[in-house]
Amino acid sequence: MKVRYQYRIYPTPQQVKGLNQLFGCCRVVYNDALAIVRSVPQGEKWPSNAELQKLVITQAKKTAEREWLADVSVVPLQQSVQDLGAAFKNFFESRSGKRKGPKVGFPRFKKKLNQQSARFVRTGFSLKGNKLELAKLGRFKVKWSRPLPSEPSSVTIIRNTAGQYHASFVVEIGPINIEPLRPSIGVDLGIKTFAFLSTGDRVESPGYNRLDRKTRRFQRKLARQVKGSKRRAKTRLRLAKLKLKTANIRKDFLHKTTTQLIHENQVVVLEDLAVKNMLGNRKLARAISEQGWGTARTMCEAKANMVNDREVRIISRWEPTSQICSDCGFRWGKVALSVRSILCVSCGTEHDRDGNAAKNIEKSGLGLTQDSK
Repeated sequence: MKVRYQYRIYPTPQQVKGLNQLFGCCRVVYNDALAIVRSVPQGEKWPSNAELQKLVITQAKKTAEREWLADVSVVPLQQSVQDLGAAFKNFFESRSGKRKGPKVGFPRFKKKLNQQSARFVRTGFSLKGNKLELAKLGRFKVKWSRPLPSEPSSVTIIRNTAGQYHASFVVEIGPINIEPLRPSIGVDLGIKTFAFLSTGDRVESPGYNRLDRKTRRFQRKLARQVKGSKRRAKTRLRLAKLKLKTANIRKDFLHKTTTQLIHENQVVVLEDLAVKNMLGNRKLARAISEQGWGTARTMCEAKANMVNDREVRIISRWEPTSQICSDCGFRWGKVALSVRSILCVSCGTEHDRDGNAAKNIEKSGLGLTQDSK
């Protein structure tokens, strides 16, 4: 199985200049190839990846407008055209229904201020001791937070909007063997409490309120400043660092939580939440988006494939998990969100709303009846 291992790298000022030039060349090659495809008359055949590489790289280097493309390695330029081909493939598979998930739009031109990346295959990079050597760029200092499990097949150099540089390696790993502590568990995702488990445990999410207030303050400040000014550029960088800090806290929390769920349970049952529709509620949109429910589900499914004898099951969003007593199966119907504790009139058991839903989610995922007796 192929996975990514990402590390922070620290380029020198000269290497930063070379990386910025490389990112610009990759962006130009991608945009030139996309422009050629968009200019093809309707009904005519589009050029292949090999033909696009010949047009936007080989022949473009011979012109005065694009002769500076020869100053960087050709490997990431070729991969940039390959990325465009993958974007078109995802677009057509999404339209035909072969690709699952949300619809993928038509490829768009890359912008200079967004996250930049360049990918090197084995012919363009090598590992020299503790340093990473890239073609025409030299050796880079890498912060090895953990060892690579195998020889990498490619590396992607990334510059995020906060100005940080990372190296993302693609490596091959084998399945992991871990004995589960429990046969199954149901997970009810929430807002105030990130997850309520069918075991009765709660998983509290980290607080984002302080960072959120600072982010909104800098967003208002950025909106008032003159475009193109140095003060606006400084504010934009501080805002990007704040957003990156929030994203890193969320990613770290989700990784730890999903890893624990997969390692300790043989079957993890989740609800199929319509997160995109729920974000239409303007009163809850910010709180819902901060939790990262969709990312948590994706992580669980990916990590279940990495561990032997693990499974993630998704139940229908229409299952009445909050309307049924998990003890006797009596259905009391819809209850307002403000009601957090429910007393079953049939068996007399008092339930926490989320805890009862988590138990019903587990039963539905395992195909059991609601009446446990």
